[in-house]
Formats: sequence, structure tokens, C-alpha cells
Amino acid sequence: MKDNNKVVFAGAGPGDPDLITIKAMKALKSADLIIYAGSLVPEAVLCWKGEKTETRSSAGMDLNQIVDDIKIYHDKGKKIVRLHTGDPSLYGAIFEQMRELEKLNIPYEVIPGVTAAFAAAARMNMEYTLPEVTQTLILTRISGRTPVPESEDLEKLASHQSSMSIYLSIGHADKVQKILEKHYGPESLCAIAYKVSHPQEKIIYTKIKRLVKSCEENAITRHALIIVGKSVNASIDHKAVLKSKLYDSAFSHGYRNKK
Repeated sequence: MKDNNKVVFAGAGPGDPDLITIKAMKALKSADLIIYAGSLVPEAVLCWKGEKTETRSSAGMDLNQIVDDIKIYHDKGKKIVRLHTGDPSLYGAIFEQMRELEKLNIPYEVIPGVTAAFAAAARMNMEYTLPEVTQTLILTRISGRTPVPESEDLEKLASHQSSMSIYLSIGHADKVQKILEKHYGPESLCAIAYKVSHPQEKIIYTKIKRLVKSCEENAITRHALIIVGKSVNASIDHKAVLKSKLYDSAFSHGYRNKK
């Protein structure tokens, strides 16, 4: 890499400007140019930019246009932030951008962010991993215009009956419902987490058999997660939760002896 002026790929978090990391906030304040994912990142997050910072939405840009803008500004010695929604490593399409920057010998770094699945869990007062109930969280999507590998088909992943947060799939709610009914049961609860941490946020609990109907009733066609698993039921029925060993007074570990 030819210099220390690194392009910064930063996670904007789920939407609430206060859920951005301090490191990303500092990057926005010092940036000369912010290219943000305008279809997903709310402009409210740009409140952290500097007074003279330029901003451009990438909603109408292709990969070449994004990389060309980065190169032009980088060649001028300017500081650039590429701002992605949530955490950039998850459905952020940053890999292809980083590879193009490497071809141009432009250095970069990545600042993580809070993804919507974790913002939703916080809003729902839910823990995805419950002792002796569920210890696995799957973040996935159903196959659509962008296919998923056969080994990661939603049908196969759902068979594990683990906690699962399904991204980018609300437009295929009918297919998702059929798969979840088969593996989790039609009477089990799921949650629709719409625009988590945005002013328009909705968390809708519904039985899996009513997933499609609930989306229709609330006019939800995009910008929502589908969350399913025993952790969702436990967030409503607290009596079903087993205590962890971590804070059990009768359990010893490396930092505490049992009583």
C-alpha cells in the first residue's frame, strides 16, 4: 500500500445515530468525503459528519463509480469513509470493493458496527443463546435474486431449530413461513423486526402460521428481519428460562469458587 491515508469502511449501525461506534463517529467527523449506502443508511446518521464533509449516496451508483470516486479523492490526499448499514461484514458487499482498492494500491481499514439482529434483540429484551435451550444463532437469508449456496438453503438451516435471524427475506415471507412451519411448528412464535432503532420501528410478535398475514396487516414489504427460535418464545414467557452456570453460586469456575 502506498500511504497511510486509509479509506475507511465503517458500519453505521441499525439506524439510530447513537448506535454508531465512537471510532466510526470520529472517522465521519474527520472525513472529506462520505459515500453512504443511501438506500439503507438514514441521513440522520450523517449528523456526525464534519462541517465541510461532502456526502454522496451510493444508491444509484455501481461498483466502478464508487471506486472511481474513491480513487479521485484519495489521489488528492482526501479522507474517505465508505459508510455501510449495520455491520459492513454482513451483506455489505465490501469484499468486492476492497479487492478493487487493492488493485489500485489504495489502503483501507474496516470499522465494525451494530447489526440489526442485535439491535432487535436489545429492543426485545431477548438473549439468543439460552442455557440448555439454544446455544446457536444463525444469521442468514432465503434464496432470491441473489442465490445462496445449496448447503446453506434455509430449509437445511431451519432443521437445526436454533435461534435464527433471517435478513433480506421479508419479500419472500410466504416461502419463509412454509419452511418455518415445518421445522419450528405453526404455533411457535416468531418476531418481525421492522426498521429496528429507526423512528418507524415496529416489533411484531406473531405465530409462524400468521407470518405472511402479519406482514400484510402492517404493510411490511422490506427493511425487516424475521427472528425465530425458542429464544423468541422465552422473551415472552420468562418462566421457561433456565439459569446459566456462569452466575450459579453452586458452580465453580476460574474466577470464583462455588459456595
